[in-house]
Amino acid sequence: MGQDAKPARGGRNLTVNRKASHDYAILEKIEAGIELQGTEVKSIRNGDAGLAGAYAKVENGQLLLQQVSIPPYVFGNRFNHDTLRTRRLLLHRREIRRLQALQEQKGMTLVPLRLYLNGRGLVKVELGVCRGKTQGDQRETIRRREADREASRAIAVHGQ
Repeated sequence: MGQDAKPARGGRNLTVNRKASHDYAILEKIEAGIELQGTEVKSIRNGDAGLAGAYAKVENGQLLLQQVSIPPYVFGNRFNHDTLRTRRLLLHRREIRRLQALQEQKGMTLVPLRLYLNGRGLVKVELGVCRGKTQGDQRETIRRREADREASRAIAVHGQ
């Protein structure tokens, strides 16, 4: 890759929340910065972060990311970070207010979908504005996915 070439939009994935698309209907995606302490960046770059069970919420005009597991950096020292600490997300005030209004609606939640490096090498969070799926919705999604698979197999067999 050349010096002035940029990676594809969204950058390199460091961690992905695979359960989010299974448990939630994702209505909207938002990119946010994340406020990290010293060794957290190194630990995330190693791919050690976990988003399972994580969520975001607005408190006192700030967007906070909760329950994200970033284990201590292996080569860190006594100044290593706390694994499950609350981290602040960086967005404009008007975006935070809009997300707060969405979050207050019944059944809506803010879920981190992935942590990634943007083109400048900064760690970013992709947040999803989500509505929880019912058991029937999940079954319908599985049915649709399997029907698509069957159709692609049929096309592949007849195409040869």
